[in-house]
Amino acid sequence: MRRGLLALAFVLPAAAAAACGEAPDRGSAEPRDPLLRPAQFTETAPPRFAVRFETTAGEFVVEVRREWAPIGADRFYNLVQAGYYDDTRIYRVVPGFMAQFGIHGDPFIHRAWARALLRDDPVVESNSRGRVTFAKAGPNSRTAEVFISTVENARLDADGFAPFGEVVEGMEVVDAFHAGYGDGPPRGEGPYAAMAHARGNEYLDEEYPELTRIIRAVVVDAEG
Repeated sequence: MRRGLLALAFVLPAAAAAACGEAPDRGSAEPRDPLLRPAQFTETAPPRFAVRFETTAGEFVVEVRREWAPIGADRFYNLVQAGYYDDTRIYRVVPGFMAQFGIHGDPFIHRAWARALLRDDPVVESNSRGRVTFAKAGPNSRTAEVFISTVENARLDADGFAPFGEVVEGMEVVDAFHAGYGDGPPRGEGPYAAMAHARGNEYLDEEYPELTRIIRAVVVDAEG
C-alpha cells in the first residue's frame, strides 16, 4: 500500500491544465505577464545559490547545488527570479513523507508551465530529509512543482527523482507546515490537484484557507 502511495504521489494531471482554457487576450493596454512565456526563462543558474522562502509559518532557506541536478537547478533559479512561487500555497503536506508546492495562483500561468517539460537529471544525491526535488508524473515530465522530503525517502531515488538542493535553515518551519487537510484524492480529502490546477488560489483559499502560504521567495546568496 505504501508503494501505491508513492506511485500516486507526484501525478500532475494534464487534463487539469486543459480545463483552464486559453489565456485571455488582454490587449496592448495591459501587458501580458512574462510568466505566461516560460521559453524566455533560460538563464543558467550559479554553481551554488540560496533561496529564502518567507511563509505564513516562518522562513526557511534552500541551498541549491547545480552539480547535483543542473537542469532542475536552472529551472528552479529562473522560477524564483521570475517570482513564480510568490503568493502560492503549500498545498500538499503528507506527514511522514513530504511537503509539495508550485501550483501557481493564476491558472493560466500554471497551464503555461505545465507545457514546459524538463528532461530528467540523473539522480546524484539521495532524497534524504530536507532535500528538495521536482515532482513529476513519469520520465521527463518535471515542470514547476517541487517537494521537500520530511523523512528519509531514498526509495524515490530509483524512480528518477533527482534532488537539486536542500533546506539548510528553518527545517522546523517545514515541519510546521499546515498538514490538517491530509493528502488529496484518492488517498484523502485534502486539496484536489486537478481543481487547484484549473482554478489556482481561488479554489485553494476558498476550500482550504488554513494552508501555509508562501509570501515570497528570493535568491539571497549566489556563488559567481
